[in-house]
Amino acid sequence: MNPAAQSYIHEARDLLTQLEQMLLDLETDASPEAIDSVFRALHTLKGGGSMFGFPALSAFVHHFEDAFDRVREGKIGISKPLLDAALEGRDHVIALLDAGGDEAATAELVGSDQARRILAALEGAVAGAPAAVVHLHRWEVSFRPSKGALRCGMRPDLLLEELRELGDCRIRCDVSDLPPLESLDPTQSHLGWVVELTTAQPRSAIETVFVFADDADPRIVQLDLEEEPATKAVQPVVAPGIEADTSPTANATTGPATSASAAPAARTGSRTQSLAAQDTVRVPSAKLDSILDQLGELVIAQARLNQTAARLGDSTLEGLVEEVHRLVTGLRDTTLSVRMLPIETVFGKFRRVVRDLSTELGKDVVLVTDGGETEIDKNVLDRLSEPLVHMIRNSADHGIEAAADRVAAGKPAQGRVRLAASQDAGEIVIVIEDDGRGLDHEKIRLKAIERGLLAADARPSEAALAQMIFAPGFSTADKVSSVSGRGVGMDAVLSAITALRGNVEVTSRRGEGTRLTLRLPLSLAIIDGLLVRLGPDVFVLPLIAVEECVEFDVAELTRNSGRRMLRIRDHLVPFVDLADALDGTVENDGRRRVVIVRAEGERMGLVVDDILGQHQTVIKPMSAYHADLDDFAGATILADGTVALILDVAMLLRRLGSGGIGLAA
Repeated sequence: MNPAAQSYIHEARDLLTQLEQMLLDLETDASPEAIDSVFRALHTLKGGGSMFGFPALSAFVHHFEDAFDRVREGKIGISKPLLDAALEGRDHVIALLDAGGDEAATAELVGSDQARRILAALEGAVAGAPAAVVHLHRWEVSFRPSKGALRCGMRPDLLLEELRELGDCRIRCDVSDLPPLESLDPTQSHLGWVVELTTAQPRSAIETVFVFADDADPRIVQLDLEEEPATKAVQPVVAPGIEADTSPTANATTGPATSASAAPAARTGSRTQSLAAQDTVRVPSAKLDSILDQLGELVIAQARLNQTAARLGDSTLEGLVEEVHRLVTGLRDTTLSVRMLPIETVFGKFRRVVRDLSTELGKDVVLVTDGGETEIDKNVLDRLSEPLVHMIRNSADHGIEAAADRVAAGKPAQGRVRLAASQDAGEIVIVIEDDGRGLDHEKIRLKAIERGLLAADARPSEAALAQMIFAPGFSTADKVSSVSGRGVGMDAVLSAITALRGNVEVTSRRGEGTRLTLRLPLSLAIIDGLLVRLGPDVFVLPLIAVEECVEFDVAELTRNSGRRMLRIRDHLVPFVDLADALDGTVENDGRRRVVIVRAEGERMGLVVDDILGQHQTVIKPMSAYHADLDDFAGATILADGTVALILDVAMLLRRLGSGGIGLAA
């Protein structure tokens, strides 16, 4: 495939991602600008397809471009069937791109039952579309060119003509500044104009008329702020069919907008897109990964240089090392920021997921997002989508009640799923929250007893019961649906989040809803760690998992009570000697430390010989020969060149908690 076609595929995928969000936005904001944005996206897809060797894609997209051109002209209104067909069409265009220009695969897609069904749905949506309702507003637009404006080429008549294109105009010429005839200078401007404009276009469209007429001194005042806007219903035009128009006008990739009233918005959008294109560069992620690998080596080398300078005690060398440290730190921060992407790129996908689920489940569910500007490492982002889909589907299916049940419980008929992200002390916090029925803790307890996960007389806390929804195969659903109920979703969520070195906590109140909180590292390449010593060996604990460090009385290890528990501010926390857990050696001088860690909602104390301090850790993967050592997430190289293993706290606690070493009997 030639580079131009590959570039078109990349750009088309980005445009289709934006198009999905634009179509979803039309459900709540069918403004002229929003409609015009959809039309421009379709027009760009069609034109590029014709130019770069995707004629079937171009012909397919033309049907949708024609439909939205009718919407732009006010012949038909936005309807749910039209948006449903457009969203399905968008998915089919992705399939055509995936074919990559392969003629056989493309022909199969074009002639498929799915393609015919989508076009039939589009035709039906256009034929049955409601009348377009246009909201009209009244504006007073006044302008008075400066004295020398005419000498500079200003044409007031053209400005008035552009205002006429926006809607109905009543124009009045202001001659109050006109001098007597004997003193009139014909090269100067003495007139002003006052225009009462009735239009469906927004203020920005009027401002665009004067974008190159700064010396016209325009003033724009809305006259109907205290009134209900006038509405005008346009009767729909029933299309006998949607056939590809092969006329030069229809297939032109450039030219004037079909609707004159949309021209200002189109010009503004084009300028914005052009500026955005100049500010970005497409770089393969493999190159960023390579840069980050080299940066990791540089961080390790810089740490060794710091240690060498401290040992030699040369003040000149120490000054140079300090400068190198500053530069490396800046380079590290810049490189990591290049890999950071706003989490909105994932959040945006879930609006479509919730919309489709609402239709499938027969529920009215809305997704509310917050904190989409929060940035996270691309590798984390790529692996985060699937776990979030599982949790959102569970919230919509198990959490949100049917509309009748919600009304009976005194809730709004529309269910609400909230997806929020924020950054907190070097980690990303993602919250999935619904206002549904909440978890039935007693039902979970009985199900756990039935599956042998709990003893018959066990009475665990609500928090412990809530965490059981992550057990493999665990489900309290009374029936299996196409959405959920098989018990294979939430354990997959926990595995995926654990693999990202994160954790999940669940809180729920019966009848009020459920809240799942994910905590994830900002990056999978460089993390903040806590260095601990155990005998002659040094280990790294991810700082995200560390709650606190306290002094430890060695006598606690020799008690015969059979219980190993620490009292931390009126709370009992189980502890284990890390040397026992890892078959390590201990340098017991009577003074040891315990690190309180948390993972998967559980706390535990890990007894170590000493705490060496915080360390910026460059993570190196374990070799193929050591990949089965589940207690370790990787390794790092310390400043003196020695290797320190990074503990996987979640895996370690899971092993110890399932009948491991030194826990309470």
